[in-house]
Amino acid sequence: MTTGSTATASTTRLHVVVRPADATQSTVVMLHGIGGSAESCAPLAEHLAAAGVGTAAVDAPGYGRSADPTATNDVVADVIDVLDNFSPDRPVVILGTSWGGVIAMSVSLRRPDRVAGLVLADSTRGSGTSVEKAAAMRSRITELREHGASVVAAARAARLTAPEADPDVTGQVRQSMTSVRIPGFTAAAEFMAATDLGPHLTEIDCPTLVVVGEHDVITGVDESRLLAERIPNAQLRIIANAGHVAIQEQPAAVGALVVEFLEALS
Repeated sequence: MTTGSTATASTTRLHVVVRPADATQSTVVMLHGIGGSAESCAPLAEHLAAAGVGTAAVDAPGYGRSADPTATNDVVADVIDVLDNFSPDRPVVILGTSWGGVIAMSVSLRRPDRVAGLVLADSTRGSGTSVEKAAAMRSRITELREHGASVVAAARAARLTAPEADPDVTGQVRQSMTSVRIPGFTAAAEFMAATDLGPHLTEIDCPTLVVVGEHDVITGVDESRLLAERIPNAQLRIIANAGHVAIQEQPAAVGALVVEFLEALS
């Protein structure tokens, strides 16, 4: 794991960036989107740390400093392993962006005893909700293989942020997408294409906060509204002046909502 800027040996197969805090707030485990990495969670993690909330941002298999996935990779099991090692005695709150939110919900369905709450940022039921959406997700694997991450990032990065987004944030999103590796992205896209959590949303049995950027054109406000409506007792908050990467564009606004959510759990 990495604490601050100091690397130490990880107890799981995934690399985790830990930002500890002194307060008694629960530490939040953070899962990034399909074009990101643990570093994508840094702006929000810094705001949470300032509020006394520790974070543990996970590099998914094949992303960041985590090893590439194997043929039998199970990212949900990998994240549960992180939870078991990071907080063996108590359930934790998981914050997942986009694909990370789909993983977070899958973890809560498989091991509800390990999850105290969910924060779903610009997320979705998965891309398996229709044949067309699944095919579109799988076509992105071909696009990445044929054109490379830099070309794909140049074409797509601006769509992830709001129209008036800070150019520096858009640049950070583009740089993150440029660093995507084919094995990790392939496993992530296949996971998304094969997943439709719609029939299982009513089974999620933990407090849930759904946040979405008002300008999200990737998963969209309507999809987040659907999650909030179908997950029992979930809350929906729309983030002004943000697109699909609200946690990077408006980390202070999202951070305030997360702190409020955690305080309600305690």
